[in-house]
Amino acid sequence: MQTHELIPHLFKTEYRKIISVLCKLFGIEYIEIAEDITSDTFLLAAETWGLKGIPDHPTAWLYTVAKNKTKDYLKRNTLFTEKIKNNIRRSQPVTCEIEIDLSKKNIHDSQLQMIFAVCNPIIPPEAQTSLALHILCGFGVEEIAEAFLTSKEAIYKRLLRAKEKIRAAASKIEIPGPADIQQRLETVLTTIYLLFNEGYYSKTQNVTLRKDFCIEAMRLTQLLLQHENTNKPSVNALMSLMCFHASRFDARLSHKGETILYEEQDRTLWNDDLIAEGNHYLIESAKGQTLSKYHLEASIAYWHCTKTEPANKWEQILQLYNQLLQIEYSSVTALNRTYALSKVYGKEVAIEEARKLKLAGNHLYFCLLGYLYMDNNASMAIECFEQALALSKTVNDKKIIKGYLLQLSRKC
Repeated sequence: MQTHELIPHLFKTEYRKIISVLCKLFGIEYIEIAEDITSDTFLLAAETWGLKGIPDHPTAWLYTVAKNKTKDYLKRNTLFTEKIKNNIRRSQPVTCEIEIDLSKKNIHDSQLQMIFAVCNPIIPPEAQTSLALHILCGFGVEEIAEAFLTSKEAIYKRLLRAKEKIRAAASKIEIPGPADIQQRLETVLTTIYLLFNEGYYSKTQNVTLRKDFCIEAMRLTQLLLQHENTNKPSVNALMSLMCFHASRFDARLSHKGETILYEEQDRTLWNDDLIAEGNHYLIESAKGQTLSKYHLEASIAYWHCTKTEPANKWEQILQLYNQLLQIEYSSVTALNRTYALSKVYGKEVAIEEARKLKLAGNHLYFCLLGYLYMDNNASMAIECFEQALALSKTVNDKKIIKGYLLQLSRKC
């Protein structure tokens, strides 16, 4: 692998580890200093490796440089050193010879603790997701801006405000105690869930699926599963949901990168290993007494991953959607339920229910109506798909809608 390929790869995998350890060492309020040291480490790697070649052990090289840069910073900035003495829980005085612990265990623990520090309820949900992408997943500001269809300046401001709130709260980097774990865990799971969804239903105009976002969400969930205090039924349910969805990645896109709808997917491309993992985590999630939205969504995803068509498949899915709407209403859930309703009771019944939703600004709403009208009212279907086309924003969505309109025009 060439330097220009290796550096971005290592930035994705090692940036979060180094910054998590340094934030734990300094305190979360000094997150920007930790960022500067970590960024300088990668900048030096790009400069040095470009001239002298890639070292035999690039990761170890990064860790050594990060340690040295941290010690140099502590040596030069005695005022900063005095301020963080209370954050460094060590018996010896804080000196430039302090040990920077980049052992595998401390990296794992620090990353897990950083998840709770970043996914703080004092920060708005979209800022939590952006900060998680930036700090915990190593995504650059430009990548995040592209994913959320906004400007780099907007993301800079969002991250800045989030860091200011964290700094003002001066929260400790630690896993919450038993009394607070469930409340904070809900916030963490929401952030991870949003991160996965952003990858699975990417809003980027020219990208339908961001596998890297999905993989990062699964990695963060795996960290939670590896700790006894966070290995909860809802965490297993979320992991199950993500495994089931990830199992159909290869079938969702054509070789041209175009979306393939569920009914048209080649089921031989579904990943059996991930489906098996999804089943495992779904079983694990049933060991508790709670029923979360993740349990219900994972169960729906389970039925979508059955390669055969059991007679009761859509009845089961419909009942699960009914339960899900009772727990937490969302327009997306309501739309998906209407599709399931059409499979069980027919399109006429589904049209009647869909009309009650009145989601005038949602292109998916008009896509669903267009689909439901296709068999018995072509002109109404065309009208709905044209409204959907006007509202859609991504290239792939527009292609799918135009395909339906072409199909209908041939019938008329």
